[in-house]
Amino acid sequence: MKRTVENGYDAIAQRYLAWSAQIADDPRSHYLAEFDRRLPEGAKVLELGCGAGVPCSRKLAERHDVLGVDLSARQVELARANVPGARFEKADMTALDFPDGEFDGVAAFYSILHVPRAEQPALFAGIARWLKPGGLFLASLGVGTPDVTETWLGVEMFFGSNTPERNRELLTEHLEIVVDDLVTMHEPDPATFHWVLARRG
Repeated sequence: MKRTVENGYDAIAQRYLAWSAQIADDPRSHYLAEFDRRLPEGAKVLELGCGAGVPCSRKLAERHDVLGVDLSARQVELARANVPGARFEKADMTALDFPDGEFDGVAAFYSILHVPRAEQPALFAGIARWLKPGGLFLASLGVGTPDVTETWLGVEMFFGSNTPERNRELLTEHLEIVVDDLVTMHEPDPATFHWVLARRG
């Protein structure tokens, strides 16, 4: 499964960047701004599934100390070229380990939906632990896709997500949810995502 995601994004890195940039009603810039304005200047921020680094890593790096991780070596290569002011590493987000309270913020844009549903509870617990008290977690999560491998943008890709109700249950075990929105955008087919902004107490 993880090899499917890695190989898929290695193959379509440039194509995915162009495709995603054409989605006129993608709300991520709105939520990115909400996240950014709540962070202190010079915050330590972890981005899970950073892709090619644009637009999110680049925007965050204007004010913050950003570490981006991605499973795809090609995506990391593009991110390093696109955002020289941030650090990027090839890594599996479910295998990361950081000291408690390492980050002021953690963000994941359209990336956790490539993690098997059974692995998402432990990932959320880890993210909460990595956050400082008062730290923020922003994510666009799926809305209940069974674990599935299908053809997407011309490659095999794995998807899996919990329902919004289950997302809330998992998050509130560790964090306080501040923003909780279901937003449909057009890729051009309609696609709904569960946007959450949560805070560590």
